[in-house]
Amino acid sequence: MLCIGQASHAWISGQMARAWAEPLPEEVCLAAEQHDVGMAEWDLEPTLNPETGLPHAFTEMPFEVHRDLWLAAPRTLVSQSAYAAALVSLHGSRLYEMRQRTPAVEGFLARQADFRATLGVEIAERDSDLIWQLDFMSLSLILRWDDPGYSQWPFAGDAVEFVCDARRLRERFEDEAAMRRALAAAPAERLRLRAERA
Repeated sequence: MLCIGQASHAWISGQMARAWAEPLPEEVCLAAEQHDVGMAEWDLEPTLNPETGLPHAFTEMPFEVHRDLWLAAPRTLVSQSAYAAALVSLHGSRLYEMRQRTPAVEGFLARQADFRATLGVEIAERDSDLIWQLDFMSLSLILRWDDPGYSQWPFAGDAVEFVCDARRLRERFEDEAAMRRALAAAPAERLRLRAERA
């Protein structure tokens, strides 16, 4: 099993942004590249999914863990770019708007809105849509989804290559500590992912 961390997937989003046919604002590229920064530390010591014997995938994470990581994520970008931080916050809100509207989800959305209000920046809808698209496109390439996330070729060249690092687990685990040790000991494997104009 190749384990690709969320921050590594986000790096591909940033590479895609910088390969765009029309040059994108650097803060959009930064937000694309850092949109999952809140999960970087968690990726080093993920929790074990006892049903699979593997680390929890981002779609399997317990709600409270996912929520707390997403609440922290945009704050880590403030010292780099308030606008990128706001884009990441809004991206998290857009993801949570797809969930069932429970009090916990409503609380998350309110806290993210309050955070964005403190930044005092106005987000361009196009920029938020780009982050959404780049996130989807990166996941589509990594997970080999049939939908590439675009209807017209968005990149400057006819073929583009993206890279990220992954770590390989060669067995399934019953013990979380053993899984974490194996993941920490696994060497980084450089993946090269290629997209070509149809």
